[in-house]
Amino acid sequence: MAPKKDEKTASQPADAAEPKADAKPKAAKVKKEKKAPAKKAAKEPVAGSEEGEKKAKKKAKVAKSETYKLYIYKVLKQVHPDTGISSKAMSVMNSFINDIFEKVATEASRLSRYNKKPTVTSREIQTAVRLVLPGELAKHAVSEGTKAVTKFTSA
Repeated sequence: MAPKKDEKTASQPADAAEPKADAKPKAAKVKKEKKAPAKKAAKEPVAGSEEGEKKAKKKAKVAKSETYKLYIYKVLKQVHPDTGISSKAMSVMNSFINDIFEKVATEASRLSRYNKKPTVTSREIQTAVRLVLPGELAKHAVSEGTKAVTKFTSA
């Protein structure tokens, strides 16, 4: 029995030595990982400092999304100066314009792909408007668009 114990004891230090060798790098990795968050935490400003107040203000800002609300309001005042619009109605109008924009842009993109052209020009936009908008509305939109492009190129 004694030789068996010796074999076990002989094998134990060898086995124990191998995991210790492996355990040391793992422990070093764990220590490095623990140090990295500590460094990040050290970089963050203290709440009472000037930097902390600036960062708090930056976080408090709400991301601004682009809308057509201002332009809708301007057009409303051109057409009916004494008429107002509720916030819900304004939201509906904004969604409507986003939807029409997407439909016209998709159609214009499709037209440029059909013609194997890499660029969407005013011609594709005009054709897309004719295809997307119905009848009289398309005619008015095309005339307004032509007027806008003429004004833009002359300026």
